[in-house]
Amino acid sequence: MNRTLKHIPVMKKELIQSLKIHKNGIYIDSTFGAGGHSNEILKNLGKNGKLYSLDRDPISISIGKNIKDSRFHIIHERFSNLLNYAKNEKIIGKVNGIIFDLGVSSIQIDDHKRGFSFKKNGPLDMRMNPNHGISASDWLFKSDIKTIALVLKNFGEEFFSKKIAFAIKNRNKIQKITSTKELSDIIKKSIPMKNKFKHPAKRTFQAIRIYINKELEEIKKALDSTLEILKPGGRISVISFHSLEDRIVKQFMIKNSRRAIVPYGMPITEEKLNKLNESKLKIISRILPTKNEIKNNPRARSSILRTAEKKE
Repeated sequence: MNRTLKHIPVMKKELIQSLKIHKNGIYIDSTFGAGGHSNEILKNLGKNGKLYSLDRDPISISIGKNIKDSRFHIIHERFSNLLNYAKNEKIIGKVNGIIFDLGVSSIQIDDHKRGFSFKKNGPLDMRMNPNHGISASDWLFKSDIKTIALVLKNFGEEFFSKKIAFAIKNRNKIQKITSTKELSDIIKKSIPMKNKFKHPAKRTFQAIRIYINKELEEIKKALDSTLEILKPGGRISVISFHSLEDRIVKQFMIKNSRRAIVPYGMPITEEKLNKLNESKLKIISRILPTKNEIKNNPRARSSILRTAEKKE
């Protein structure tokens, strides 16, 4: 792993502002990555503040362990297990803010050995924790055409999913696909229409990565847990990078900011009706990156920052 790889956090200033940080509050960075957002939160915390940061990537954990600060705790954990960790730390209902940066970290994308990039050749892996789960190469080799096509369509919104799946399976029958360049070349040859603004392998690589790491399931579970972890007035801020992620975040915030709809005439007690009519969140903002940030950090181009606050 090249430690000199540069990671630029997306919408760092806007994210910190969205949290309205209390000097001695408790905060959770659910996606530590290279530590950009965590370090900024620490700068804004007082001496009695606390920050708990999680990541499933062992490289991120090794970076986090270099932060020598008594207010900071780094945890090697999936953010879908956030609730269990918060219970163990006895911080349920005490947390002032939780952040999620759902993008793939530069330390993953820029390291060709991790197998995330369709532009750099490396082993076809794509696991955020290389020590757990099945690699992209093994999954493609074991899966049938129908399964691969469904994954490419559902998680990559790939129009040519069947053509690409067929080509992948045919190649694997002859020789197992083990590198990112091999897969990228197969995809290029499978797509009859080319978009000069998008690499033809982008959607397929995204789809396989999301599926391998169960990313959408992780997000749904983690978001639900925040309602129990946050204290009244606490905030959740989420940066998403593609429509599948953003749709989940948006629906979560809308669903929990509305009152329940009870059908007319349905037998229900006044106590239960009042409870159902209590919305849990107040939507605060939806922020897009500035033109200047996109210029300095092209990966910010598709990002959206959504913030909501737990009601008192």
